[in-house]
Amino acid sequence: MRVNPGIARATFLGLLLFTLFPSVASADWIFAPFIGATFAGSTTVHDPEQGASSAHLLIGGSAGWWSTGIIGLEGDFSDVPRFFETDNLVVSSSNVITLGGNVVVAAPLSVTRESLRPYLVGGLSWMHLSIEEGVNVFPELFGARNSLALNLGGGAIGFISPRTGVRFEVRQFRSLERGENLNGERQSLLSFWRATVGVVIRR
Repeated sequence: MRVNPGIARATFLGLLLFTLFPSVASADWIFAPFIGATFAGSTTVHDPEQGASSAHLLIGGSAGWWSTGIIGLEGDFSDVPRFFETDNLVVSSSNVITLGGNVVVAAPLSVTRESLRPYLVGGLSWMHLSIEEGVNVFPELFGARNSLALNLGGGAIGFISPRTGVRFEVRQFRSLERGENLNGERQSLLSFWRATVGVVIRR
């Protein structure tokens, strides 16, 4: 009897995943609202107040599936109001929103037990940036942009009870779309670092 190649490949991959990640059945769902700040930003969009390079408060949250082994998956959202604003009053409103999916590679629970658990995280995000001029003299230089972005970072998660804990993280976001800066050099449309701390709820 001839075996369908597609079925054979799917069976092999399933057995491989079962072998590599036997802890799937005991995985946890992790919910983590957070607060933080951006820093070391740069952009090629028109930024009259040079706000991208300043620190800005952000809020957000993530929800994910973490195995007791090394692999996890998560969805992540953040909103940075006034991202392109300082005190120059040229920009009337602005923000940067990110929404994406990531792969988490964490120290296994067999090693960390219930102590601090370090991890690396990375994935792709949708990045929305908006900047509006207060006096509306050059509207063609402002508006909203969307871009696909790469994010990479790491942090640590620790629990103070069976269901609750804290999470610390630093992550960089960098748009895949590129443009020219004021010096004529090609660079990402927008890039910045994000440092966050949040409460963790485990189910």
